[in-house]
Amino acid sequence: MNPGDVVLDPAAAHPELATLQVALANRDWASCRAVLDAATPDARSLLLRWATDDGTAGDFAHALWGSDVTDSTAAALLALHLIRAGWQIRSGAWATDVGREQFDRFHEHLRRAEGILIDATARQPRDPALWTARLTTARGLQLGQAETRRRYDRLVAADPQHLTGQRQYLQGVCPKWGGNWDHLHKWAWEAMLAAPPGAPQGVLVAEAHLEHMLDLDNNNPTAARAYLSDISIRDAVHQAAHRSVWHPSFRRDPGWVDTASTFAMVFALGRDHTSAASMFAMLGDLASERPWNRLEDDVVTTIHRYRRAALASGAVR
Repeated sequence: MNPGDVVLDPAAAHPELATLQVALANRDWASCRAVLDAATPDARSLLLRWATDDGTAGDFAHALWGSDVTDSTAAALLALHLIRAGWQIRSGAWATDVGREQFDRFHEHLRRAEGILIDATARQPRDPALWTARLTTARGLQLGQAETRRRYDRLVAADPQHLTGQRQYLQGVCPKWGGNWDHLHKWAWEAMLAAPPGAPQGVLVAEAHLEHMLDLDNNNPTAARAYLSDISIRDAVHQAAHRSVWHPSFRRDPGWVDTASTFAMVFALGRDHTSAASMFAMLGDLASERPWNRLEDDVVTTIHRYRRAALASGAVR
């Protein structure tokens, strides 16, 4: 690994995404479906989300859904395109820093996505990609905790360990969206234990603590700096890592780079350099933009700085 390399493109770790992107560019829906139908339910949701990241899938998705409204995969693709476009308008700023016109356009996109998703889930109620998307619209449209939980329960009924959807639920029950820390940490721990050892759900524990730290950082930077170094928090994250990324059964399925990156960031911010080094060694030159973009806009430089500090600090565990 060249210490200067940071590869953020998920297609570098998952060639099926590159195949899907080419098929979308060629408007070859049969080839798109071949990739998506061969994927696990969680990988399918993630591939659909990644496929909309560059913003170019919109016209094709509209045409697909317009020609067959019963195709839940086309519905998910179109809805995710609209959700992404809406969130781009809103930006990642705090609500107090988002203008009224931005909010109006953001909500317009989400309401259009929600209409498509309501129809699609009525036709295909056991498609977890649809419920994952509806967890996102529930958050953006501020539909409340009861509705968020209802949608999560429908997701679990369709696929009990659907990590992509679980991470959307995690965001929806953060205090910034009307939830509370006690529920979030308890739920993340229980979701991890409900999955088999080696499953990636341990990242939910790490991500919950990362969200808690980032929230503290907005109000009390001193407390935020101490939070991830607290022995009880560090122990919980270690247990989560042993059950997921450090477990011999952990697999390199789509999304594993994001999972390992989240642990790397939590360990690095908690000054647990040996543990962070183990994650960076696992990742090599691979990385995911999130969660590092929560710290600074220059993601590559940020990752490089923390990776260099961790790898220089001592032996990998």
